[in-house]
Amino acid sequence: MLITSSIIQQLQQIVGENYVFTDEATRRDYGHDETEDYNFPPGVVVKPATTEEVSQIMSLANQNYIAVVPIGGRTGLSGGALSLLEGIGLSMERMNKILEIDEQNLQVRTQPGVITQVLREAVAEKGLFYPVDPSSMGSCFIGGNIAENSGGARAVKYGVTKDYVLNLEVVLPNGQIIWTGANTLKNSTGYNLTQLMVGSEGTLGVVTQAVLKLLPKNDHNLLLLVPFYKASQACEAVSAIFRAGIVPSALEFMERDAIDWTLQFVSGINVTVKPEHQAHLLIEVDGNYPEILMLEAEKIMEVVEQFEIDEVLFADTEDQKNALWKLRRSVAEAVKANSVYKEEDTVVPRYELPKLLEGIKAIGKKYGFQSVCYGHAGDGNLHVNIIKGTMSDANWKKEVPKGIQEIFELTVSLKGTLSGEHGIGYVQKNFMDIAFSKPHLELMEQIKYIFDPNNIMNPGKILPDRD
Repeated sequence: MLITSSIIQQLQQIVGENYVFTDEATRRDYGHDETEDYNFPPGVVVKPATTEEVSQIMSLANQNYIAVVPIGGRTGLSGGALSLLEGIGLSMERMNKILEIDEQNLQVRTQPGVITQVLREAVAEKGLFYPVDPSSMGSCFIGGNIAENSGGARAVKYGVTKDYVLNLEVVLPNGQIIWTGANTLKNSTGYNLTQLMVGSEGTLGVVTQAVLKLLPKNDHNLLLLVPFYKASQACEAVSAIFRAGIVPSALEFMERDAIDWTLQFVSGINVTVKPEHQAHLLIEVDGNYPEILMLEAEKIMEVVEQFEIDEVLFADTEDQKNALWKLRRSVAEAVKANSVYKEEDTVVPRYELPKLLEGIKAIGKKYGFQSVCYGHAGDGNLHVNIIKGTMSDANWKKEVPKGIQEIFELTVSLKGTLSGEHGIGYVQKNFMDIAFSKPHLELMEQIKYIFDPNNIMNPGKILPDRD
């Protein structure tokens, strides 16, 4: 249904005239995330401040069959926040309060519009640690992290968003408000609706509060940058480190082009990359006892020295550590600035990483595209950036989708899946039948229907298009 003047007036009555936007500039601004160059403006942008306002908006939309898309920090890479059917763009940015830090139970209760880094820093002041750290943590929202089940560099040791969500306040598509679980570390009471909501990409309801688990903050860490002469050996070393009994707090893979482009894009990073270096591993260990960390670092050195490596850089100061992390976290922006690109978020069991990387390069040669790979290798999570470069528009449109199809088929054949942390959203939905059987997809469709029979909640995402 179109957004009528009557709908606009009712939305204004709910949130106030100052928080309902119909001008083209605002709508276009909220019509994109970081997924390629897509822009699908909502018919109206609405900025609620309370759960009750969200409830009233959803009730109004449901009664009038109006699509609603929850919008967070717009940092997503799968098109999850795109308003494909116009409708209502529900910006959560005003719901940006940390409501309670429970130091006794190591929990935090927060609204969804809180920036991830802001929450991490707030709990750190209390001596606590929220480990989830996406590369966009300086601008992404907690609500978006929950919607996409975001990970980050430290997921290899500490897990992803789902591992920290205890309970959620959710507004259902019909406007009803529920809490999905309990503020407890264990819960074996009925179906796990909390975990069903995590990673559902805004297709089942709107998260308006979250209770998250926290950890005590570690006091120390060590960071190593290991240059490899062969990218395949860098991938092999990942599994070898774990088999040696070490669980790093981060283990990141960066192909040569990823580092080269980032050094050109970001100033102030002093890292020497020799022409013969093909890839680097960025490895961190953390804990409370420096002497144990030194022993772990020595064990890591024993492992990587079995491969063809150059001199390992130990980051001795906080400035060095921050520079290396800035290098890693800036890769995506650097690639985007260098060329038109498509990013795929493959994940396989970590021992299969060498086969995945080798296969991706072979597929690129077959279809005539370059790829730049980097990612959370400790999780087996490889971000594959397909670069347009000098490819013709015709080949970009015709050949690249074939290559992506084969990359996903390869990933699944290696017992992996389509996305480790970016979600499926708009751009990957029609590849879902590679990973899932027809009965599996039908079950997902039925779950969607139970929650959202009028299909107003972020329609056109996750589930493949029907012929």
